[in-house]
Amino acid sequence: MVSVQRILTCGHICMDLTPALPSAVPIDAGSLVEVGPMTIRAGGCVANTWRTLDALQMRTRISAVAGDDELARLLRDELGEAASGLLVSRRAGTSYSIVLEPSGEDRAFWHHTGANADFDGQAVDGSIVDIVHVGYPSLLPALLGADGRPLSQMLDRIRAEGATVSVDLAVVDSSVQASDRHWPTILRAIASHSDVISPSLDDLASALQLRPPYPTNLRSVLADELLYWGAAVVVISDGPNGLWLRTASAKRLRDGGRALALLADEWSDLAIHVGSVSIANVRSTNGAGDASTAGLLFGIASEFSPREALETATACSAATIQGSRPTPASISRLRPNLRNAFKRRSAAGC
Repeated sequence: MVSVQRILTCGHICMDLTPALPSAVPIDAGSLVEVGPMTIRAGGCVANTWRTLDALQMRTRISAVAGDDELARLLRDELGEAASGLLVSRRAGTSYSIVLEPSGEDRAFWHHTGANADFDGQAVDGSIVDIVHVGYPSLLPALLGADGRPLSQMLDRIRAEGATVSVDLAVVDSSVQASDRHWPTILRAIASHSDVISPSLDDLASALQLRPPYPTNLRSVLADELLYWGAAVVVISDGPNGLWLRTASAKRLRDGGRALALLADEWSDLAIHVGSVSIANVRSTNGAGDASTAGLLFGIASEFSPREALETATACSAATIQGSRPTPASISRLRPNLRNAFKRRSAAGC
């Protein structure tokens, strides 16, 4: 096992503003509604993935764009040393999301793209890390012109620098879907220019304009399609139903950058499903998908087996949902069979 594996997570970043809400929140003109305290913390794919990898003791860099404002100062305070990877937009404010998560209901977001519109990936250096993870391209407008050509060019450059390229998606806004961006074409470009792709079923359905109810085999069909388009490792999440892994041939994995090349024989030609971890106390589902992807990338970087990586991913998601920090100790409590994997990693000095 190699001594150090480093990950860079880049793309979408924001501040999450989450008021504690009662079970039903009317939005009526002129009304006053009593709500609870506000939680403010760094969010978006970059911060959420970094936070989980940091808890897992994985060396992680970031690359993203924020404004020159109070939200950016809060963002830098939370990111600490990792904030050195933040570029400053002089024309746009820091992105933020108002997270609406009434008790007992699914969450919704009011989102301002802000400085994410200036992220073009030029500052991302794939020669200094083993994995580059690109988060939420649908919220990075500078990469989406000409059916995603700037995004494809960025991913190709990073791969040419030797890094394994990972991409995670977000649900595509239907109003954007109806504009001049043809998301089925962009999704195909993403799959053909990346090595690891880890979308949710909802992400894929929104990009492909699919409507529920979905056929029971849809996850397998979509995973096979993403492999056919060129991805090496596909992991599709479906909330409490768990994760579905599909992988390409050993040759494709050897061509998948520094991290996947090491795993080519063990990880090739697989179809694996791992169920979610049962959670008694749900605090918030916000960031759970990014935590899952972070666990997957941690597993790849640590040379875990495919099942160990998936179990790490589901445990990281569960820890986030129940409001605990996904450290090696807490992950091992949620998935006791992972203790040996963490011991191997520790013994190797990673």
